Formats: sequence, structure tokens, C-alpha cells
Amino acid sequence: MASFVTDVLASSGKLEKEDLSSKISKMSRKVEDTKEEVCDMINKRYGDFLPSLQGSEELMVQVDEVSKEMDALKSCIENEVQQNIHVAVAEYAKLKQQLEKNTIIITMLGHLKEFHSAMEEFSKALLEKNYVDAANQLEKARVSVDLLKGWKTSQLPLLSALSSELTVQRENLIYHLGDEWKRLVIWRLPSSKEPAGLNSLLKVELNLSQGFTKDGEAKPPALLCCVLQALAIQRDLQLKIKLFSQVLLKNMLKPLVIYASLSVRVSEQQGEGTFLSLQCLDESHEERSTPSQVYTKLLLVLKTLHSHLLDVSIGDKKLSTILGELIWEELSQCIIHDCLLYSIPTNSSQLEKYNTVIKETEEFEKSLKEMQYLQGDSTDLLKYARDVNCHFASKKCKDVIVAARKLMTSKMHNTVKITADSKLRLPKLPAPKSDVKVKQDITKEETTMENTKQLSAWSLCLPACRISESVQQLMELALNTLCEAVGSSTQCALQLFFTVRNIFQLFHDVVPTYHKENLLKFPHLAAIQHNNCMYLAHHLLTLGHHFRAHLPQPLSEGVATFVDMVPGFRKLGAQCFLAQLNVQRAELLERLSTAHNFCNLDDEDNYIAASKAVRQVIHQLKQLGTVWQDVLPVTIYCKAMGNLLNTAITEIIAKIMMLEDISSEDGEHLHTLCQTIIEEGPLVFIPLAEENKNKKYQEEVPLYVKKWGTFKELVIVLRANLQEIVDRWADGKGPLALEFSSSEVKNLIRALFQNTERRAVALTKIK
Repeated sequence: MASFVTDVLASSGKLEKEDLSSKISKMSRKVEDTKEEVCDMINKRYGDFLPSLQGSEELMVQVDEVSKEMDALKSCIENEVQQNIHVAVAEYAKLKQQLEKNTIIITMLGHLKEFHSAMEEFSKALLEKNYVDAANQLEKARVSVDLLKGWKTSQLPLLSALSSELTVQRENLIYHLGDEWKRLVIWRLPSSKEPAGLNSLLKVELNLSQGFTKDGEAKPPALLCCVLQALAIQRDLQLKIKLFSQVLLKNMLKPLVIYASLSVRVSEQQGEGTFLSLQCLDESHEERSTPSQVYTKLLLVLKTLHSHLLDVSIGDKKLSTILGELIWEELSQCIIHDCLLYSIPTNSSQLEKYNTVIKETEEFEKSLKEMQYLQGDSTDLLKYARDVNCHFASKKCKDVIVAARKLMTSKMHNTVKITADSKLRLPKLPAPKSDVKVKQDITKEETTMENTKQLSAWSLCLPACRISESVQQLMELALNTLCEAVGSSTQCALQLFFTVRNIFQLFHDVVPTYHKENLLKFPHLAAIQHNNCMYLAHHLLTLGHHFRAHLPQPLSEGVATFVDMVPGFRKLGAQCFLAQLNVQRAELLERLSTAHNFCNLDDEDNYIAASKAVRQVIHQLKQLGTVWQDVLPVTIYCKAMGNLLNTAITEIIAKIMMLEDISSEDGEHLHTLCQTIIEEGPLVFIPLAEENKNKKYQEEVPLYVKKWGTFKELVIVLRANLQEIVDRWADGKGPLALEFSSSEVKNLIRALFQNTERRAVALTKIK
């Protein structure tokens, strides 16, 4: 009967459900027990550090058995649910939830088992120095811990213990790997307390352990390869290579570029490996290494490193590629700024020879690519070498501007004589091919239309004068720079041409400011600056025309001109000299102001003051005449001296004309003082160093001194009687009438003569 009931219940599915329920309950208890035992074992192993090898192995077996039972039960339930899903959803939900919980616990236990197994394997591999396996096992343990952290039901104290153990063992592995690295790659560096320099660099040495292939070729040792791969697995290789690259750059690669006397020595010692050290070449006296020397030294270092250290594949990259990415940018900039920059030619004739440097740079980069230090086609280093035309122009322009500024700020008083036949040393430039026929035609036409009347050979020449030696050198610098532009590339020619314009613009702006005080203080310098400006303006008129046809477009189409700068230089020179004339004029007037207005000269003190003032004026003019002698062009000299002398006598005339009463004694004194000026005034005109040639200009004083005739008439009047004055007036047609108005002559008569009938008659004749 019982078996019949059982069969009936089984056929209805109820017995199966009750049987599953009892199985799940038993399984839950079993899982919980296993969980407690595993957690207890893990805690003891990684928390309390108690050895329990046999117990842990039994627990692992137990975990495996429980896991298999769970899989079978899960399969059974899923089949039952699928067969009876339309009635069993609600009834199996609770059972499913319980099963999922047990599944999570079993999964966690599986991760714990994997962690434990990985740590055990890690310890064995580390003891055997199998660093790659050790790193892989440690990575598996890390993955297991990360998976455990993902479950919310994980026990935090247990996870903390596992994480700590993982960190400790990782640091232990990194320490061992670092220790092995230090034994395989040994740096010997100077003390940080030593002063940086060539002597300290001679103590730098790099020792690399050596390995060989079956063919006897050098290669990185197997242990080193394992260490590097283990570091890569632990994601610590980049930092290690970065530190190595920094030491390599600072202590070996950069010094080899910077110091021409440094070279690298590679030596091998049996049992100790390969040594790289720096040595000093006694025979080297050059300040900078050539690009060829630098490339040779660097390749020796990098090839040695490649064969003994860096020829190792890390994933899909070579170790040399990793190092190259870290050092190349800084190394290439060092080569550019400390080597290639100084190898750029200083003149265009050497540009063709620079192709050798470009080829050497290409070969250098090709070698680096073969060793996989470099990736890609072109780098900044090769681009810099190939752009030599631009760099040549930039360097030339910079050097020219620096040289020009140095000339502008040098002393101005060192002068050279410029004569009418002085010419610029213009280079002989080849005639443009396209213009040859045109020029020939023009020449023929000119011969047929030649005018019989010709200008003087000196018509458009600069008058004889003295200019600063530095200005002559500045013009030569401009000429040489324009010669460099001829035959250069368009970009280079443009840079050089506008640099020449910048030179002259710089002169226009810098010299008046830099020498401002001296130009006002010293009349000699003011005259030289005037000449300098006129000299530059004179040559700027034709400078562009001389070079234009030989320069590339657009310079040859009319852009190459300096004519627009000519008015500015002429104005600058004129303003500078006029400012000095104003200073001298003010000094003359100040000296004359001490003459007490030339009144009451019968008083001894007044006469002495007036006489002193006149003597000082003559002395000042003589000093200026001497200072400007042989410096200013003759015409400018005479105009300047005439202007200053005219200022003095105009002031004296004005003072005398203001006097209302001039006694006979006063008149005599005034005549004496004025006569001194008439006698000595012309003597200040000494424009030429040869005295016998100056007489001509002294006789031409009336041409340069506007009031000279007026002054001479005044001197005559001071000693003349009434009749003589009337005669020189000659009814407004005499010489006196040409210089003075009737009112001025009447005032003079009233001041010089007492009020008598004769004076009254004379006054009536002055009209």
C-alpha cells in the first residue's frame, strides 16, 4: 500500500519537490559548514599566519565535492522547473533564491581557493627565481581578490587580510626584481656633492651583464629578460625604464653632445660584463663637436645598450622602443641646440657643403629605426637639418642685428675721412640673363642721344667730411648681408633684405636715444652724427637699385628699395645738429647777458664785464670752429658758424640800439668792443685744416652772417660825426639806409649827440 502511495505521489511531482526541499536544506547546512571552515582556515593562514597545509588541502577537496553536488542539484532543479514551469514558478522561487545564495558562496570559495593556490605557486616560483611565473601567479591572486571585492556579501575583515597579503607579496616581488636589475645594470656616478663639470663626468660608468647567443653574438642575458617581463606584468617597467632614461640622458648622452672633448669607451671584462665609460680626448681643442662626431658617439652608446640590454620584446613592443619614446624628444632638442645650431653655415657659399650634415642626420635616424629606438618617417631633428636655408637666414639675421647694435652703441668719436671720390666697395654682381639684351639696347640708344653738356663728376657726390668708423662698418655689414641675399632662396633673400632694412631702422631709433646726452653735451659728436645720417641717406638712395635686379621676386619687382628711409635720416641728422646749434646759441646769449646791456661803459666795472663777455663769445666761436674743423662739410660749417656769429652780433646790435644816451667815452668803448668782433669774427671760419685755404671763407663772411653789414655800419656810426652819418644816409640811398631804418638812425643820433641845432638839422635830413 505504501509503495502504491509513493508511486502515486511521485507521479504527481509532490514527492520530488519534498525530496528536493530536503536536499536543498541539507545542502545549505553543508555549504554553511564548509564556508565557516574555509574562512576559518583562510583567516588562520593569512590573518593569524598559522600553518595548516593538510587541513587546507582537505578543505579544498571538500569544497570541490560540495561544488559538484551543487552543480548536480542545480541541474536537477532547472530541469524540473523547465518541465513544470506553468505550475512551479511560485513553489520553486524560494528554493531558487536559496540555491543562488549557495551558488554565490560556492563561487567565493572558489575564488578563495584560486587565491590560495596562486599565492602558493607564487612562493615556489619566487624561491626558484622564476620571476615571470611569480608575476603571473601574483596577477591571478590579484584578479581573485578583485572578484571577491565585487560581491556585497564578502566578509570585510577577510578581504582586508587578503589585500594586505597581496600588497606585501607584490612589494616583495618588486624588491627582488629591483635587486636583480641593480646587479644586471650597474651605474657608477659621481657624488652629488661634487661640482658639476667635465671632471665629475669622467667618473660616470655603466656596467651591463653580458649574455650570448649560440652564434656568439651579444644579447641581453636570460635572467634580465625574465626580470623585465615580470616588471611589465606588474606594470612597473615603465617607471624603471623612465628612471634609467633620466640617468642615461643626464650623465652620458647629453654630455657627449655638449662637450667636444668627451668620448665613450666600451670595454668587456670576462665574468663582469660590458663597461661603458666616458673619457676625455686631450687632442680635442674644439669648442663644439661636429654633427658627425656627435652621431658617432651616441650610436656607440645606443648600439651597446641595444645588444646588451634593450633587445627584448615586451608584449608587442621592443624595450628599445619604450626607451626611445622616453629620451628622443629631449635628446633631439639637445642635439639641435648644442650641435646643429652651431654647425649652420655663416655665409651662403658654405650651404652646399651642409648637404653632408643632412645625409649624416638621415643615416643616424636610419640606424635608430633599425634598432627600433625611433618610429615614423621624419623627426624634428631631421626637419631642422633639412630646413638649413631658413636656419641660415635666421642665424645670419640674428648675428647681423647683434653686430649692428654693437656698432651703434660703440664710441662715435673714432672717425674716418670721407672725400668726394670715396665710394662704397660694391661687389661685382653677375648681370641677370633676362636683362642682358635690354641693357645692350639701352646702351646703344644712350650713345646716340648723348648730350654735349655734361654734369661735373662730383655733382652727386657726398661732400668731404668725417663720419664714425662704426657707421662705415655698419654700411659694409649691410652690403655683405645683401650680397648673401643674392643667389639665395626667396624666403632666405626676403629675410636678409628686411634684416638690412631693420639695421637702418634700428640706427634711426637706437643711436639718438643711446647717445642722447653726449649729442647735446659735445658739439663734436653732434657734427659727426649729422654726417653719419647724411652719409647713410646718401647711400640709401642707390643701394636698393644696385641689388634689385639680382634678387628673387618680389624683391626684383621694386620691393627692394631704401629710398623711403632717406627723408627720415636727413631729418634725424638735421634735428641733431640744430639741437646742438640751439645749445650753443643759448650759451652765447647767456655770455652776452653778463655785459650789463653795454650801458655806462665809462664805468670801469661795466666795461670790464662787457669786454669779458665779448672775449668769451669770440673764444666760444673759435673753440667751435676748431672742433668742427675738417669734420663738417665746408658749406654746413660756414652756415653753422655764420649763424652763431650772426646770433651774437644781432644781440649786440639790439643792446646798443636800446641805449638812449651814449657818451663820447661810451661810444669809444663800444667801438673798441665791436671792432674786436669785426677783426676776430672772420677768423673763426677755419673749415679746413690747411690754414692757407681758409682765407677764402674768411673773406666770404658777409655771405654767411646776415647782419654783418648792419654791424659794420653800426661801428662806423659809433665814431662818425653828424655830417658823416648824414652822408652815409644819402637821402635814404646810402649804405647806412640799406641796413637801418630812418627811426633807428634818428635814435642813434639822439643817443650819441647832444641836443643842438646841428643835431636838429641832421635829424631833418634823415627821412
